[in-house]
Amino acid sequence: MAQPLVKKDDDHDDELEYSPFMGIEKGAVLQEARVFNDPQLDPRRCSQVITKLLYLLNQGEAFTKVEATEVFFSVTKLFQSKDTGLRRMVYLIIKELSPSADEVIIVTSSLMKDMNSKIDMYRANAIRVLCRIIDGTLLTQIERYLKQAIVDKNPVVSSAALVSGLHMLKTNPEIVKRWSNEVQEAVQSRAALVQFHALALLHQIRQNDRLAVSKLVDTLTRGAVRSPLAQCLLIRYTSQIIRDMSNHGQSGERPFYDFLESCLRHKAEMVILEAARAITELDDVTSRELTPAITVLQLFLSSPKPVLRFAAVRTLNKVAMTHPMAVTNCNIDMESLISDQNRSIATLAITTLLKTGNESSVERLMKQITNFMSDIADEFKIVVVDAIRSLCLKFPLKYRSLMNFLSNILREEGGFEYKRAIVDSIVTIIRDIPDAKENGLLHLCEFIEDCEFTYLSTQVIVF
Repeated sequence: MAQPLVKKDDDHDDELEYSPFMGIEKGAVLQEARVFNDPQLDPRRCSQVITKLLYLLNQGEAFTKVEATEVFFSVTKLFQSKDTGLRRMVYLIIKELSPSADEVIIVTSSLMKDMNSKIDMYRANAIRVLCRIIDGTLLTQIERYLKQAIVDKNPVVSSAALVSGLHMLKTNPEIVKRWSNEVQEAVQSRAALVQFHALALLHQIRQNDRLAVSKLVDTLTRGAVRSPLAQCLLIRYTSQIIRDMSNHGQSGERPFYDFLESCLRHKAEMVILEAARAITELDDVTSRELTPAITVLQLFLSSPKPVLRFAAVRTLNKVAMTHPMAVTNCNIDMESLISDQNRSIATLAITTLLKTGNESSVERLMKQITNFMSDIADEFKIVVVDAIRSLCLKFPLKYRSLMNFLSNILREEGGFEYKRAIVDSIVTIIRDIPDAKENGLLHLCEFIEDCEFTYLSTQVIVF
């Protein structure tokens, strides 16, 4: 029976969120599963019972061997129903029940029949289920069908076979490696997901052969990839090759750097971001190499899409740790993000500004941050406090204004971890900047007069 779970929103006290799964008990659901044996099957009722079983399994509910076997045999009887919705639920429950080798034989014939069905939805799902539950012996019997499915005209079927190949590579690598020709053909597919899955599988097959991977990347970087998802994968593989060559002492011009730079002009935003991130994470990256990536990330800072703003500011935040001067041109754009509705974006913008700002901008930043701190959670406040500590050590002459800021937020409400971060920051500043000692000790003494955390009071006194 549906029961109230939690309130949806504080502003709407009368609106409650209901969960259809609250109060479900395994025993009751197993009793309901008897409907699978009815002469006249009710597809809707059977689907509801399977949904409950799936919920219990995914919540970690343990089924005994006898219970799992009974449910499995009952579910196999549902193959006689022609209802497509119910058939999809049957596929799901069989995968989750993970039948034993003896039980698999019972259902294999039904799944094989579906795998050769004229209904593409049946074919795709039957492939996924079969590859999940069978062992190597049975796999050799259906290998021919799987090879055909990889190059099937229907992208759903082709993707199902390729994804199954990725899973089976962990348990039966020798069999999957024999599919290289079909997988290579699938890499040329016009369907975005098929090309993505095919490239992922082909790379996995060749991953232990550096020369083969290098040849694969070299071929595909010349324009054979249409899918944005596959292009993102290719960028990652390219970055790995560049890193490997760098680790093996190869100097000079970076191979494939021109490809990464060309991806910054791609029409898909995900590809541009992936390429920018890859360039910024190159070992010993130069300012010249960073510039085009920083430029496109700066454009994304003013994007109307929150996800693009977040991705851009997070990448710039990482760059600021090692190349703060390269990010300074973005400071004006990042200052506008301090008031962003998304607090994660605002926090990253502030911490990046604290890393890249110069001595003259410290006072202005402190004024902006003061208004911002009351609107964010403690976990974000800790990030800001850590950034302020680093800024103070970078500009020792500004210790007074930064110390005053830390002492002010120390008086405000906050949890233990947040308070400890502030105290640790003040202690670090006192140790590293002798002129700040008197001021810092006064703030700490004032704090322990009315401190609700005994541990922090002890730490201050011991210090």
